[in-house]
Amino acid sequence: MTPVRRILVIALPLVAVAAMAACRDSVRPLYTIGVLELLESPTTADLRRGFIRALEEGGLRDGSNFRLNIRNAQNDISQAQRIAQGFAAGGVDLIVAVSTAGLQAVLVAAPKVPVVFTSVANPYLTRAGISPTEHLGNVTGLASTGPIRETLEFIRRVLPLARRVGTLWTPSELNSEYYLELARAAAAELNFEIVAVPVANASEVLLAAQVLINKKIDVIYQISDNTINNSFELVGRMAEENAIPLFGGFLLSTRAGACAAMGWDFFDLGIRTGKIVLRVKNGESPAAIPIQGMTDVKLWLNRTSAARQGVEFPAEVLKQASEIRD
Repeated sequence: MTPVRRILVIALPLVAVAAMAACRDSVRPLYTIGVLELLESPTTADLRRGFIRALEEGGLRDGSNFRLNIRNAQNDISQAQRIAQGFAAGGVDLIVAVSTAGLQAVLVAAPKVPVVFTSVANPYLTRAGISPTEHLGNVTGLASTGPIRETLEFIRRVLPLARRVGTLWTPSELNSEYYLELARAAAAELNFEIVAVPVANASEVLLAAQVLINKKIDVIYQISDNTINNSFELVGRMAEENAIPLFGGFLLSTRAGACAAMGWDFFDLGIRTGKIVLRVKNGESPAAIPIQGMTDVKLWLNRTSAARQGVEFPAEVLKQASEIRD
């Protein structure tokens, strides 16, 4: 056998092996991230935009080097459970759980899939862990506990004579109950009385707001929960019609009738969520990533709503605000 033929005989099988490996690589499934959103809302949209921006800045392109599957449960808990089960059965590589109810559904349906949660008031109530460093091995994420005490302190500054603080809450939402407990604890120290009216679903928000106003409250501080946030304009309408000061539990509420709100920038929350997801995709175990929290409290004001509700902001408050709408 000539040297040339001998080289060909040796090389051809190697070429065939390389071709087979390349073929396998070309059909290998893309890394898939499933995102479970509880409902469509302005805060969810902001979070989603920030999340996608972070993935893109990290070099990920949907359909090119990974696949993004975003599903929305339309505020239906049973649908959220079905989506979580579908993600687990469909073999996604990582699940992003948006909201407390979303995390609860994912923890039950996908106990072995890596999970990054976000927009969850208190993940420890879902049994995701007991501390930032002691949590389930497949779970990490961002706790977004609202600045409840800070907001009540702010209300005291703006309305020093206020006593009875009204709020609506949704008993079926774990995060809503948690926020109500925090509000009551802080109110007791700040000489406030919390007057709470329960809401079963979105169809009851308007009537519940009317009931709340009839309880002779001085101000409404609407704690944040999914059901009421999505119908916040109704609360804003009742506050304006009755000249009751309305303070919101999420920043975007100032665009739906609140005169002021303290909270987190959900676009930034999405950015930070995406950065954690990138760490997990790049090989870090969720078990080694501590649960994080939000710390940059922002203040938004709406002077038109304030005027209609009989509220006047001191000059120092105006200087503190990061957004003022006229």
